[in-house]
Amino acid sequence: MSIFEGRQPRKEIGPLLKMALELGPLLVFFFANSRGEWLATRFPFLADLGKPIFIATGLFMIATAVALAVSWVLTHKLPIMPLISGIVVFVFGALTLYLQNDTFIKMKPTIVNTLFGVILLGGLYFGKSLLGYVFNSAFQLDAEGWRKLTVRWGVFFLFLAVLNEVVWRAFSTDFWVAFKVWGTMPITIAFTLSQMPLILKHSVPETKP
Repeated sequence: MSIFEGRQPRKEIGPLLKMALELGPLLVFFFANSRGEWLATRFPFLADLGKPIFIATGLFMIATAVALAVSWVLTHKLPIMPLISGIVVFVFGALTLYLQNDTFIKMKPTIVNTLFGVILLGGLYFGKSLLGYVFNSAFQLDAEGWRKLTVRWGVFFLFLAVLNEVVWRAFSTDFWVAFKVWGTMPITIAFTLSQMPLILKHSVPETKP
């Protein structure tokens, strides 16, 4: 018998829990950076990591791993975008701590968003609307809808990459951390909601087996 036969259907995470898993590590990052000295006093081993941004980076890596583990336990799968983002967090976070250079963790959003943008727009160049593979479980669109939505998300990811570069290079570390949580997330939510008319226009009835 194949290992895939008789397998229970994969469960989907509710929207609130999904948001908590995505936003949780960012909130840990923000809190640890703002209260880094207090954390180092209460937990002396954290002081070995260095200044607050490095403590925040270490805890961010742990929180990201926990979020991915919870997602796997609940659904027996890992969403492709959080997985790729998590891998970059681990690589650039490790470089940040090892070299004691926060430039690496600051460039993480630039790398991730550029990667997503290039993959989505590059996929369209080869006739593939890859966004459909990411969001297909949430809704179904016709081919034109997926193409338009993919273009918009691809451009939006590149916009976020440029925005991150501007913020971390022009402002302080504390401002960048705050913007990463309280700026980027609301912008992303607003953009997502702005796509609802397109999604509703191109939605197709769900086909039942």
